Amino acid sequence: MSASRVLFDEPGPIARRRMRIAGIVATVAVAALLALAVRRFADHGQLDADKWRPYTTWPMWRYLLEGLWATIRAAAVATALSMAGGIVLAMGRLSRRRALRWSATGYIEVMRTVPVLLLVYLVLFGLPHYGVDLPLFWKLVLPLSVSASAVFAEIFRAGILSLDRGQREAGLAVGLTDTQTMRLIVLPQAVRRLLPSLVSQSVGLLKDTSLGFIVSYSELLYSGRVLASYNRLLIQTYIIIALVYIVLNASLSKLARTLEARQGFRPAGRRGMRTLLRARASADARL
Repeated sequence: MSASRVLFDEPGPIARRRMRIAGIVATVAVAALLALAVRRFADHGQLDADKWRPYTTWPMWRYLLEGLWATIRAAAVATALSMAGGIVLAMGRLSRRRALRWSATGYIEVMRTVPVLLLVYLVLFGLPHYGVDLPLFWKLVLPLSVSASAVFAEIFRAGILSLDRGQREAGLAVGLTDTQTMRLIVLPQAVRRLLPSLVSQSVGLLKDTSLGFIVSYSELLYSGRVLASYNRLLIQTYIIIALVYIVLNASLSKLARTLEARQGFRPAGRRGMRTLLRARASADARL
């Protein structure tokens, strides 16, 4: 059952008709704005072939693809670190130890309210004041990871709490410890259930890498800024970069929707039983 079916009732005929009308009106409005923008660009000569011809050459695209690779690399590392930190924070917030639970909760609540830009400035100007001067890559990745780990922690915590308590009780019943039950049974099922949300959050991290221009990290947006200052094709360059971001983020969003659709057709009970049996076999192998 999808999350929308759980949280909300199915819309009736009137609600569906209103949603279709609202969708048509929004589509027409967006199309009108795009047509107006294209006309304005054409009136000022921004659509002339000479201004777009440089982007049919390989050197231009090679430079932009290098920036795209830097963006993907920073987003991938930040996502991996954020997920790892999110799991640790989620375990801390669910811990029975009060000090650990309060510490994790305080970190999550604070980092969810602090803007990422402020953390970037802190790493860029604050840490060097104390003798810590990180490479450009980590000046971008570190603040992104610190901020996003709090968001991932809440995602993981929600996924763990959404599982049936019988999963944990079954693990304890077959002789697994509380830690083994969480690591071998509960957490794998929660991660599998949360894959669409994790991918969607990764899209946000990918867009946040555009803050790399602040620390002069050569990600896609910074590369486009340098390129535009060189060829004086500001509008053309940023339109190309916007299209690259749209294609990349749309692909990730499509992946998230595909994973979400597949989640709806998997029987949770059978999956939980297979996970329990594998966890028991893994625990027996260690003994």
